[in-house]
Amino acid sequence: MTNYARMYRWGVTPWERYGKAAAGSIAALLDREEAERSRPPGRALDVGCGRGQFTPELARRGWQATGIDYVPAAIEAARSKGDDVTYVVADATDLAAASLGTFDFFLDVGCFQGFGAAQRQAVGRGLSALANPGATLLMLAFGPSRFRSLAGGVSPDEVTSAFPGWTLVAVDPAQTEGLGWPMNMTRPRWYRLRRP
Repeated sequence: MTNYARMYRWGVTPWERYGKAAAGSIAALLDREEAERSRPPGRALDVGCGRGQFTPELARRGWQATGIDYVPAAIEAARSKGDDVTYVVADATDLAAASLGTFDFFLDVGCFQGFGAAQRQAVGRGLSALANPGATLLMLAFGPSRFRSLAGGVSPDEVTSAFPGWTLVAVDPAQTEGLGWPMNMTRPRWYRLRRP
């Protein structure tokens, strides 16, 4: 996790390029989520929001959006955009310490995949504790590959084991355009899970 602070400091943020390249497919996934909900949709948490690439889009769509990241510089940059969004410096592996309240939707674009097994379990416990009944988690994660030490990655079993009590609703391949090497070799997937 310490590498992210350095990467922001050095201006090396390849994950932001992906957000731009995949904006259309991400919008379609958010459309699908909203089609199954009444209006207003509720509270949304962008886990590992970085500099706020997706959190304002959630707010634009009517969610009461909160973005969290453990890198203070990233949160400062997100706040400086002046969007109608709440940003909090918080550790995804210790969400109880952030006193965030409960949520109806969670978005994770590449955060969970970078953690080790114990940390993934902590993220799962934390999100479960914050989830309202019927909450959904939409997560982009690389698959395990020989590049796992560089880019992270998780298997479907590692995802479901971190979220006991959740139902895996869908696993869809994610586009690789905009990822660059070696991330484009990691078989990224979108996981959609629902809390009963």
